[in-house]
Amino acid sequence: MASARKTLITGSATFVGGLALWLFGLDEEIFIFTPSKVGVVLMVVGGLEAMYGIYKGVRGDDPA
Repeated sequence: MASARKTLITGSATFVGGLALWLFGLDEEIFIFTPSKVGVVLMVVGGLEAMYGIYKGVRGDDPA
């Protein structure tokens, strides 16, 4: 169960970091990328990871 909780927390933190980049990086442009686009990618990855943590917690097959 601890691994599922850790996955959920990590996914949520990634989602929040992506949300911050998306909200506050709209006017910025760094050499190769724009922070708002990276923020959208991080929000998608964080959301998927958080949903996987919820799935692992509900399923209960976590050995640790």
